[in-house]
Amino acid sequence: MARRYDLGRRAEKMEETRRRIVDATLGLHSEVGPAATTISAIAERAGVSRPTVYSQFPDDRSLFSACGARFNELHPFPSLEGDTGTVLRTLYRHYAANRGMLSHVDRDARAIPALAEVMGPVWAYLDAAAERLGEGNASRRALLRVAVELGTWQRLDAEGLSPGRAAVLMARAVACAGRR
Repeated sequence: MARRYDLGRRAEKMEETRRRIVDATLGLHSEVGPAATTISAIAERAGVSRPTVYSQFPDDRSLFSACGARFNELHPFPSLEGDTGTVLRTLYRHYAANRGMLSHVDRDARAIPALAEVMGPVWAYLDAAAERLGEGNASRRALLRVAVELGTWQRLDAEGLSPGRAAVLMARAVACAGRR
């Protein structure tokens, strides 16, 4: 009688290896950014060989997608429902809590097409929130698109504004932009 092959334990080990690679990559992305993260550094941190990294993630997009999914699992993107002040306060708190990772990824996505592709849905989600909150007013919508950008929060943070104060400031500016 032929022996039956059970992939169960092997599949678990493969999944654990993938998780270690993704977690190692996330750590490096948070510390130095995707552009400065090498496969050698990922392999070393994950305790695997470079060929193992490549066998699990044959291209940048597959690795960035897995990292994005894991990051969202650990740090879910906030709901952008509510009024302008609530949305901006929630969003700015998320930016503050994840500043290292988000800053590096946002910066490097402009230079790495595969990363920009993975970030596309996030940017589209932010644009949709600005569109919804803009209530058909072109000036409000334009200012909201600026307000939801990570770079805007970074500038306000650098000026010493807490996420709450930054949100109030931007919500007031948006309200003024909506007046005729």
